[in-house]
Amino acid sequence: PPGSRGSLCPMTTPAATPAIQAVQCFGRKKTAVAVAYCKKGKGILKLNGSPIELVQPELLRYKVFEPVLLLGPERFSQVDIRIRCKGGGYTSQIYAIRQAIAKSLVAYYQKFIDEASKKEIRDLLISFDRALLVADPRRCEPKKFGGRGARARFQKSYR
Repeated sequence: PPGSRGSLCPMTTPAATPAIQAVQCFGRKKTAVAVAYCKKGKGILKLNGSPIELVQPELLRYKVFEPVLLLGPERFSQVDIRIRCKGGGYTSQIYAIRQAIAKSLVAYYQKFIDEASKKEIRDLLISFDRALLVADPRRCEPKKFGGRGARARFQKSYR
């Protein structure tokens, strides 16, 4: 009826789009933070928009590829991982990136695949290097007065 607030006929809504299968995880080392966005895809690994194969410095490139080499490319073939990283120095960033990749894959497998394969991946990563899944809590200690560093004191003279 005209003027009534409630409508008896249901509103027509567009077909609901299927939810995107994605997880977001971060890796940390000192002051570097890497955020990995892992979604269903075809095996693309990107770091700040460029392919992960072009990571600088070249000597630390293997560190970034450790999760991929350890778990095998077939586990990464059905996911796309996009990583953005900032803060810290280049070594810290590399360690943050590898942690973000490992954590995002474990989270993706837990959420969208199955618990058994997630546990298998997690155990493999932890047995190789615990730092791939667990962040290192060490931070730089601030300088104090009476010395030139956090712990070192100025030399004491008696005469």
